[in-house]
Amino acid sequence: MTRHPLILAVLLLAACGPSGTNPPTDPAAPIDTPEAKAPSPTPPPGVGSIMPGSGPQTFVGRWAANAAWCANTRGAERAIEITPLRFEGYENSCGIQSITQVSDGYEVALACAAEGQTASERIRMAVQGDSMRLTWLNRNNAVVSLVRCPASPAAVPPQG
Repeated sequence: MTRHPLILAVLLLAACGPSGTNPPTDPAAPIDTPEAKAPSPTPPPGVGSIMPGSGPQTFVGRWAANAAWCANTRGAERAIEITPLRFEGYENSCGIQSITQVSDGYEVALACAAEGQTASERIRMAVQGDSMRLTWLNRNNAVVSLVRCPASPAAVPPQG
């Protein structure tokens, strides 16, 4: 009769041995799947490094309607700041919801908050060197010409 509890105890102790689960302090082993080995998809025709100013390095940085505004950190006459995830300006703060590369730049969907209100905006950013043509697509295609502020990262010429 005492054999069954003894066998059960041995089986329970054996179950406490090393397992296939990583402890929280160790990194997980890489997952080896066909998808992980697959080459990245090629971009559709007209998109990629053959486009002038391809990539976020063309639009990321500080931009102003007047170069003198680049030094200002307060007030309406100051630079806007664009990152791959944010579009920050005077009294508004926008999260970038999506970016679509088009023939002359990027179309961007923004979710903005300004003065207690929220709004969805769509813009097109077309960069040539240190100049940007910013078009507000849902504001009757209003256009603002911007210059890159000197302390901003410079655009990297496309490879090709």
